[in-house]
Amino acid sequence: MSPHLHFGEIGPRQIWAAVQHRMDARNDAQNAATAYLQEIGWREFSYHLLYWWPSLPEETWKDNFKRFPWADDPDGLRAWQRGITGYPIVDAGMRELYRTGWMHNRVRMIVGSFLVKDLLIHWREGEAWFWDTLVDADLASNAASWQWIAGCGADAAPYFRIFNPVTQGQKFDPEGAYVRHWVPEIARLPDKYLHAPWTAPDRVLADARVRLGTTYPQPIVDHKAARQRALDAFQQIKQG
Repeated sequence: MSPHLHFGEIGPRQIWAAVQHRMDARNDAQNAATAYLQEIGWREFSYHLLYWWPSLPEETWKDNFKRFPWADDPDGLRAWQRGITGYPIVDAGMRELYRTGWMHNRVRMIVGSFLVKDLLIHWREGEAWFWDTLVDADLASNAASWQWIAGCGADAAPYFRIFNPVTQGQKFDPEGAYVRHWVPEIARLPDKYLHAPWTAPDRVLADARVRLGTTYPQPIVDHKAARQRALDAFQQIKQG
């Protein structure tokens, strides 16, 4: 619904009323409806933030993050934009975004975390790319959400919440349908290795016609080392 909300084809109050009217008595249905309404609430909260802090799309909301040691990494940014990071769930999401102008919310969080925490690239770079590519690009939601994933916004994700792109892929795309669709060059890999191709034995890679570094990239960063680098950077500004 987000593109239709953005362009004013439907309003948040209409959605809220319709969902409330159709809420099922079953617990699972109620839980799903409540989660959906929370997303509508988050959108409205983003507008509240933008109204009171018009600089939200340009300036870090939390002052201590103004000292954050962001990395100057044009190659990493380009790999992220093009979907050639070597992490299949990240690459699938970024390719879907570029080709369709859309990406599921879960994948938005995964690719956002990868940019600002694994690569330490400023959230404004991600904000700008999403603004250029998303069909539902919305000034308030885009700015607030990028600051949320970076840990520097209002009610933001904790700084230590750093998504592991391998386990996220295994959890939310266990059979690999999403990755296989958007990253066809590794589609023949068994499920066991699909979300971490570099762990596959040479024979498995050969059978799947995958040549790491040639047909599909090696990971551009080691997640474990990148996670520690991010935690060290966050600790640095926390102490400061």
